[in-house]
Amino acid sequence: MSERLVDAYDLVIFDLDGVVYLIDRPIEGAVEAVGELHRAGVPLAYATNNASRRSAEVADLLNGLGVPADPGEVVTSAGASAAVLAQRLPPGSKVLVVGAEALRAEVRDAGLEPVARAEDRPDAVVQGYGPQVGWADLAEAAVAIRGGAQWVATNTDRTLPSPRGPLPGNGSLVAALRTALGREPDLVVGKPEPGLFATAALRVGAHRPLVVGDRLDTDIEGAVRAGMDSLLVLTGVSGPVDLLSAPVERRPTYVAPDLSGLFEVAGAATVPPDEVEGWRLEDGAGPRLVGDGTAIDALRLLCGLAWMGGDATRVAPDSPAARDALHALGLA
Repeated sequence: MSERLVDAYDLVIFDLDGVVYLIDRPIEGAVEAVGELHRAGVPLAYATNNASRRSAEVADLLNGLGVPADPGEVVTSAGASAAVLAQRLPPGSKVLVVGAEALRAEVRDAGLEPVARAEDRPDAVVQGYGPQVGWADLAEAAVAIRGGAQWVATNTDRTLPSPRGPLPGNGSLVAALRTALGREPDLVVGKPEPGLFATAALRVGAHRPLVVGDRLDTDIEGAVRAGMDSLLVLTGVSGPVDLLSAPVERRPTYVAPDLSGLFEVAGAATVPPDEVEGWRLEDGAGPRLVGDGTAIDALRLLCGLAWMGGDATRVAPDSPAARDALHALGLA
């Protein structure tokens, strides 16, 4: 039996939104893929920038979707941010929380006192995504930070995926404060910082983890910073055009349409590839895509062109199959 991509790794670290589920709906094939990994005895972890749920809540959500998960397998930016603050501040210090109740609970469990107003004179402000966060919350945070409070952001994701398309994420709310204050947060805890991935690997003693994500700017860059291989799946935020224009620090080891890529023959999902079955690029008046094959294999081939400085967005089709592949990739 040929070795599968996943067989080369001793831990698979999943992002959640856009990889396993969209808000609260499982992505097609995700339940089956995770089930196959469990049956094969592959250690799993889940690392999410979403600070609106605690680890136990995330595990409950996954189990409710048919994805077996234990709270110990889940690393959230909310829990990591609270842990960082507990290291930086004396026990009982006041922290102004901008975000969901899950973030407040994590701060409380870390031995700190969550508050909601600048007049409480907090030592720090921690800012995470929460669907009810509004202008009044941002105003209190702005006053507290100008008064000397440390400013910690759980993450700076500009958007979060949903069945209706990308919606404003915590990074958009951080940007509002950044504009008002004229400065950056003192610390960003979540991806693309490598801490969540390093924590997940440390928990199980993994030496060769694989990160699976849907975002180049968080999941893939975070994996690169952590020195880990990564698989980009095209079920969430980043798409083919984004991948073609990705800078070096945001380039994945592999790309696949979805989690089925974990079970491809080793090397079949590598990007850029050594060779691609069915496709080739020829140059005349300009680059042309020649042959017949899958759209994802065409994308992998085009990444080789783009990452060497070529303009893969101007590749012309040389056959109906090539035209269909470019159209599927949004490059027609």
